[in-house]
Amino acid sequence: MMWMCVAVFLLWMRSGRCTDKANTSDLIEYTAADFYEKLHSGKMMFIYFEHQVSPTISLFLVELEKSAEALQDYGVLVGKVNCNKELVYKYCSEERLLHTAFLFRGGKEFLSFGLDTIFDVNSIVSEVLFAILRDEIKYVHTDADLLAMEKAARGKKDIVLGYVCSLGTQEHRSIMETAYVYGSKYQFILITGGPVLKHLGVNESSPLSRVWFLHCRVHSGFMIPMTSERCPLTRMRKPLSTLSLHSFLQLMEAPLVTEVYDDPSSVQPPQFPYQQTPQVFLFSHPATEHLDLDTATTLAWRLRGLALLLLVHRQSPAVKTPDEYNAAYRLPEKSLEVKYLTLNSLDEVLVLFADQEKDEEEEDDDEEDNEGVDDDEEDSHFGKLDDEIAAAVFENRGTLPDMDSVTQLTSDNFHSAVAQSSLTVVLFYLKWDAVSMAFLSSFIEVAERLADSEVNEVQMSVVDCGEWTDLCAAQPGSAVPFQPITAFPSVLFLHPQHPAQHFRGMLGSEALHRFIMISRVASPVLLSTLEEAQSFLLEVPHPELAGYQLDRVVGLFEAQAQTAAFTEAAKSLRGEALTGLLTDELAEKWAADHSVDLPAVLVFPSWRTHTHPFTLPASSTAEELLTHINTALLHPMPELTVENLPSFFLLGKALLLLFVGEEEDKIGRRQNQALVKEMRTVVESGGEKMERYLACWIHLGRTPAGMSILGSYVGSMPPLPALVLTHLPSGDQIYQYPPNTPIVASSVLHWLQRVEDGTESPTDTKETDVSAL
Repeated sequence: MMWMCVAVFLLWMRSGRCTDKANTSDLIEYTAADFYEKLHSGKMMFIYFEHQVSPTISLFLVELEKSAEALQDYGVLVGKVNCNKELVYKYCSEERLLHTAFLFRGGKEFLSFGLDTIFDVNSIVSEVLFAILRDEIKYVHTDADLLAMEKAARGKKDIVLGYVCSLGTQEHRSIMETAYVYGSKYQFILITGGPVLKHLGVNESSPLSRVWFLHCRVHSGFMIPMTSERCPLTRMRKPLSTLSLHSFLQLMEAPLVTEVYDDPSSVQPPQFPYQQTPQVFLFSHPATEHLDLDTATTLAWRLRGLALLLLVHRQSPAVKTPDEYNAAYRLPEKSLEVKYLTLNSLDEVLVLFADQEKDEEEEDDDEEDNEGVDDDEEDSHFGKLDDEIAAAVFENRGTLPDMDSVTQLTSDNFHSAVAQSSLTVVLFYLKWDAVSMAFLSSFIEVAERLADSEVNEVQMSVVDCGEWTDLCAAQPGSAVPFQPITAFPSVLFLHPQHPAQHFRGMLGSEALHRFIMISRVASPVLLSTLEEAQSFLLEVPHPELAGYQLDRVVGLFEAQAQTAAFTEAAKSLRGEALTGLLTDELAEKWAADHSVDLPAVLVFPSWRTHTHPFTLPASSTAEELLTHINTALLHPMPELTVENLPSFFLLGKALLLLFVGEEEDKIGRRQNQALVKEMRTVVESGGEKMERYLACWIHLGRTPAGMSILGSYVGSMPPLPALVLTHLPSGDQIYQYPPNTPIVASSVLHWLQRVEDGTESPTDTKETDVSAL
């Protein structure tokens, strides 16, 4: 749901307003009369009858509220009845119902759910939809069961076959949501294990979710390999999510072979929704036309789900490709670039894509076996609740990792344990929360790494909030130095005599380790000599930080009495940046050497050389100064993500947004990197003119909401990459850089000048219904 929130936020900012409805709770509390009225109307309702509220029930109600908006899209009302206010016969009279929620359909109770099976928003949505669709979604256990389903579907419907190792997971929800939309078109089958997996070539112990498309419906016009009693199948190769499954089904509806009479260089790249799919061209000669079509059809089946196949008829005078070439291909994000080949066999075409698929599978296996090795990949997985991690957590949810390297805090030992260390890092988690359990392993990994480095002053601790609810839910004014914990997992940094500091970085081992190591350094560091100041800028305070990019901030003040706001801001930056303080004569000498007027704050971002810092005026308040510092630390061409989105909009600038697609290989990654580099050139070449714009980019693979945003901006999904100018102070106009035009710095600057001169026409600014996201 996180990417949906990004889409809502962006579109809200575009409209410049927020309705009252957006601020109201989605969880409705029904009176007994309301309940019976809705019940007798026949509407579907998912209701919890509240008796008494414990911390565990409070957590469930939070997840129930999150599910209300999602289930509303499927015609299910979500709410609660407070049995302490008025009784509903049967449901408010029995204590055993305290841990049960109910689904009502057609004016009567349809199914009940134990709270241990609906513990978060994914499990709630997936289990409710599974119950609603239980007559439409079939379940098979053996190969004989699957064969019977294939025979029944032959000539009528194609089959979507999904495997999840556990119910109630994110991937289970993805299949249920897709089945709700496509259930009348395809026959959905669910597998959670059994002998049928052997037929599909899957190890039953594998935690990876998978989807196959079984081509059982007769397709007119093309040869279908129906020589056996089994339906041909195509495996979805991307990780399972609602978006990827939707895209996969659309790809399965694409023509098997498309016949064209133009040269490949003149053929349009794949349009939405196939723009991320490679194209393969085979050439046909008039004398062998039927044989060429059969060859193309055979190859197309082998490439199904990997590429779109086009058969080019050479009898057309528009085809200019030399006869020495008999094949060609175009990769996504390549615009009009086509590469030509001379093939001796069809297998040579398959190698182009099979090797790429193999590399992707090996990367997936490496991530599973070496979780946490690559911080960027790990951060991405945890931010999106990666399906593989969630599935592994649910498969092994009864097994906890080795906790010897961390201190397990309780209500009894909390104060004494925290008092023993200069820094205590506390993870608050829930055993039944997939993200908590995934991050717990990374947290322990960091603890072991600190122990190996002999970092003894940092105490790594954990609190099981399902067990010690009184500690996690302690109210303000109690002895604990933090507010009640309501989000899981949460990490707090506790320094003696200082307020608790929340860790708001990515939930990965490298990000946490970096934050801890920087937190060990005083904030600010009092610099007493010019040598110390120079060392502060050029050296790292600990060898463990040698591999990290470090932001630095230095305050220059004529007197100690002027430093209050800076010192407070430095405390807020602890763990995120290194802060130093120079005062009195030392500050005056430094200011004179660097032509700076006192008081001042110098900001040295990690992406900029230390010889060219940003110079900020010393603000009167810590909040104002902190805002200026964070703005200066922002990258000039940052990637727009869930985490940094709010900080960008605080700047109040027009957005120059570059949308790039998901890379399929190293070539694609290099292309995206070159595009981002070119946009940085735009910023640098534009000088002061570019200060009114915030240039940034969105990676549609890591931020899928960007696809809906881009489509809403320009009216349809354009070829990628796409460049859009939006959120202009002058109004809600949106401008699109000419599609299929190379993104070159000089051309972009000329385009922006035309926008400013009023000679460039905006795109259609029609609003898109946010609920459609």
